[in-house]
Amino acid sequence: MSFLKNFNATHLDILKEVGNIGAGHAATALSKLLNKKIDMKVPDVKVVSFNEMMDLVGGTDSVVASVFLRVEGDVPGSMFYILSIEQASRFVQQLTNDPTFSLENPPYPEIALSALQELGNILSGSYLSSFSDFTNLNMYPSVPAISIDMVGAIISFGLMELSTVGDYAILINTALHEEDQSVLDSVKGHFFFLPDPESFSIIFRALGVTDDGQ
Repeated sequence: MSFLKNFNATHLDILKEVGNIGAGHAATALSKLLNKKIDMKVPDVKVVSFNEMMDLVGGTDSVVASVFLRVEGDVPGSMFYILSIEQASRFVQQLTNDPTFSLENPPYPEIALSALQELGNILSGSYLSSFSDFTNLNMYPSVPAISIDMVGAIISFGLMELSTVGDYAILINTALHEEDQSVLDSVKGHFFFLPDPESFSIIFRALGVTDDGQ
């Protein structure tokens, strides 16, 4: 992917700004869902390799909660929102006001899965809307699928229908917390967008990154 050599800190700042706009929209929607003031930040945005993506969420054998969906439109791809079991449990605790709730062991209550699916709906819709507005590219999500499994199994299943998968992903780290909570108590997750191979260059050119460095 030759255009990556021309990708610099300015372009990362653009991606972070897009992420923060999306986070603002997501925080508003989550505030209404939870009936409490929610703040959401994007502390970090990166372009990572497929292997780095695995490592950032604890390795292929790490058990996590994941929301997976396909992105359709001008730049098709796959999107994963991945939370550790602890962080996913914390979000459901906030939604249900039950501090004892845990996703450590199955069977998983339907309310927990529904909560995570709604979180995926809100986040994906907010980010893709922000991305679309910024790039003038049409992007819209499929219905999210929820999984609680090992990272390797989740990602392999999510991508199994694709004959080819790009080597890189756009990583958007997220942190959401109630207004009166410490940032240390925030729910932290990883948002990965894996554009299909032909889509990555379209996105980056829309952001001003070209193969020839212009």
